[in-house]
Amino acid sequence: MKKSLLVCLFLQLPAAAWATAPAAPKPSPSTSAVVLSAAERYARRCQSQSAHRNGRPQGTMLWGTKRDWNTEKVAPERSSVLVSADLAPLRQAVDGVKALRLDGGHLVASCGPDAGAATGGVVGTVLQGTSSDGKPVEVAICGAEPSPEDSGVVFYRIEAWNGVAQEWENPCVALDLVPDPRALAVSGVWDASGAHQEAPGKLTFACENGAITKCITWGYKPWARRDGRSLADLHQACTRMARADYCGNGQSHTHQNTIIDLYDRFGMVERGEWDPAKASFEAAWAPDGATCLARTRDGRAVETILQECPNRFQTGAAVELGAGERCTVRRADVRPETALLRNLTYAAPKR
Repeated sequence: MKKSLLVCLFLQLPAAAWATAPAAPKPSPSTSAVVLSAAERYARRCQSQSAHRNGRPQGTMLWGTKRDWNTEKVAPERSSVLVSADLAPLRQAVDGVKALRLDGGHLVASCGPDAGAATGGVVGTVLQGTSSDGKPVEVAICGAEPSPEDSGVVFYRIEAWNGVAQEWENPCVALDLVPDPRALAVSGVWDASGAHQEAPGKLTFACENGAITKCITWGYKPWARRDGRSLADLHQACTRMARADYCGNGQSHTHQNTIIDLYDRFGMVERGEWDPAKASFEAAWAPDGATCLARTRDGRAVETILQECPNRFQTGAAVELGAGERCTVRRADVRPETALLRNLTYAAPKR
């Protein structure tokens, strides 16, 4: 029994193949290269550290998953082929694995009392999942890759059963910036309104191009704590901000890859150098949406937001937040200065 338990614990660790890429050949000196003066050379220093230092491309997706398996169908923005998965019972597992559990940012296999030497880990497991319309969908874990920045965070390569095509398919949406997206396993579920719900025994496979995972990679891990404070609310506020979900109803007001600069009231992420000619203050954020608003990210009139969620915001005297940040509308039930996050917005990409 002791031997089999050790095997079980050992095989719970995610496996990843690491290979050292061959060094790129050094470019040969060009005889046509322009020689810069010292003044010009020094003027170019540190440019990558200014203005866009905290700039992050965001998007419209919450889960980062496909809305529907039928690519010919126009599906609502708040729909998904996979919104949650059950940690137990498992649909398929390697011998000895009875269930999975979340340990922070990675999954751990729970082995039964009769586990033997053939016990495996999480890779190869098939979980029972659910789509946004409540239909069952199976999801398989095909690979596990620890993040190079944080070994406690593991990216999973997943496939879900596409009942339309009758084949396994990556449910994550591929984009130019991340053409082969993976997913993080995050505790709980998000509903169509964008609200996070604790759901014992359930997890969300959040794909790389969606707001849930982006906010984690930006520093707001919902399972982590800082100075004794849970980061769950910061993460939830970030998902609202990433999608410009002002009303807190799950509706985004942005375009894919619009650059934003985010920062929080706790100093975890600080505001970068602000050039008003390139970026403008947009909003302050709470877990349930914007607390005050200066402009919309996609350029529509602020009045359209007031119509979308009537009685939520009030107009009147502008709200001065300091450091050049100024809101024109504010929530009646929340003090704007108590917001967890704020953001600047750069020009939206041309469509």
